Amino acid sequence: MASNLSNQQFYNNPDSFAMMFDEAWKSLDNLDDKELEIDKKIDVVFKIIKDHPFLSQNPKQAKEIANFRIKLLNLT
Repeated sequence: MASNLSNQQFYNNPDSFAMMFDEAWKSLDNLDDKELEIDKKIDVVFKIIKDHPFLSQNPKQAKEIANFRIKLLNLT
């Protein structure tokens, strides 16, 4: 799951973070995670993309973007 993500180049900006978040979120479809709450799923995704510079330097804003992306793209 994370192997595809680790081979990508990412930048310290919200757009790069959003793209990586979306990909990691979609990778959860392969897991039996239907019972996980949204916040728990976000925590799992953040662990997958923990090395992204935007997440490590702007965790509060990253959480806001994650919640926005979930609502915007109806990722629930």
